Amino acid sequence: MEVVVIRSRELERLRGSGKNVELIDVRTPAEFREMHVPFARNIPLSDLDPAVLIRERAGRAEEPIYVICRSGMRGKQACEKLLASGIVKVVNVEGGTLAWAECGLPVVRGKKAISIERQVRISIGILVVLGSVLAWWVHSIFLLLAGAVGLGVLYSGITDSCAMGMMLSYMPWNRAPRTNAPIPDSQCAPCANPVAVGP
Repeated sequence: MEVVVIRSRELERLRGSGKNVELIDVRTPAEFREMHVPFARNIPLSDLDPAVLIRERAGRAEEPIYVICRSGMRGKQACEKLLASGIVKVVNVEGGTLAWAECGLPVVRGKKAISIERQVRISIGILVVLGSVLAWWVHSIFLLLAGAVGLGVLYSGITDSCAMGMMLSYMPWNRAPRTNAPIPDSQCAPCANPVAVGP
């Protein structure tokens, strides 16, 4: 089944019209704290359990679940996971939180974090450089490390998935304490008021 998408402004219009909008942010807690949509709740992709959502939404199955991430890729993966479990009303926010902020819509800002996408690029760079240096100084067998990383990136591009990103999401720095609800403004000093960010 094809993943349905919605643009940020359209979602904000829906919410402004008084419709109940359930928005799940599937990024890591650290990314969520850095910047998030004020009414989103954080359930990282690695923790997303469709069975729990089905139980929570008993009697509200007809209402869509909106999913957002950083730029749209993890949101799409989350939607596919929910669709496969039988939840049919699932909508991905096109362009993710970045697109939301670029539209000038309100966001809550907190402590800076390195996104999973950047962590993946950093890890790939380290592994390729390490494999090349070890191949030069120790043994040419280490060229296989750089080759394996290249194959992994190729596979990731073809399948639109990222095993390294999923592994990194389990790292301690990405598993900070979190809440399943938006952070109340009164408890978040650096972001006492939602900040509208323009392009």
